Amino acid sequence: MNPRIEVVSIDSLMLRLFDEIDEAHMPWLLAAARRLREAFGPALIDLVPSYTTLLVHYDLAQLDDRQARACIAEAMSQLQPEVSSEARELQIPVWYDPSVGPELEALGQRSGLGVAGVVERHSARIYHVFALGFAPGFAFMGLVDEILASPRLQTPRKQVPAGSLGIADRQTAIYPLVSPGGWNLIGRSPTRLFDRDLDGYSIWQPGDRVRFQPIERAEFIRLGGDDSPFEVTP
Repeated sequence: MNPRIEVVSIDSLMLRLFDEIDEAHMPWLLAAARRLREAFGPALIDLVPSYTTLLVHYDLAQLDDRQARACIAEAMSQLQPEVSSEARELQIPVWYDPSVGPELEALGQRSGLGVAGVVERHSARIYHVFALGFAPGFAFMGLVDEILASPRLQTPRKQVPAGSLGIADRQTAIYPLVSPGGWNLIGRSPTRLFDRDLDGYSIWQPGDRVRFQPIERAEFIRLGGDDSPFEVTP
């Protein structure tokens, strides 16, 4: 770990702990987030964890740059990783099918695993929520098995159905809302990911663990999923 502070704006500092994405970094990032909240107290406006960084937005009426840096130094003093057993584990049902996952068959061919093999590999892994962003309830998760890693589409789609499960490089995510997107789609979940009544409006938070549970079409529909076939158009 090589902590350093980067200036983002007049009232925001970025604490960079690592340079590469790694699941092993999550306990350190979670510990740093907790310590930063304690150090800044009521002067903290927002704290945004990501893969390797934490964005600290603070109240200029309470702290200047020097004081904010002192708070960060206090938070990092004798930092120890969070105990991983404290993380939540969420089970998310997914209907893996080419009709709603237009890249599923191509990924099966490219990897040599076939559709069944892709589903087995993808659903066998426990993923860590690294960050939330792009859209409310959109969680960047990883890391997928290397054999499933897939670059983003060269031309993003103008509209991706809500619940679509995709892969981009070694990340995986579900689109919580209808939105543009360029990830490789392999299935669809009936789970509602964005809810105004939830804390943070999202079912998950950075540090959560996620396992995808394959389900059949009938169960997908019973859970409220939309089985409308995906139209493969840019």
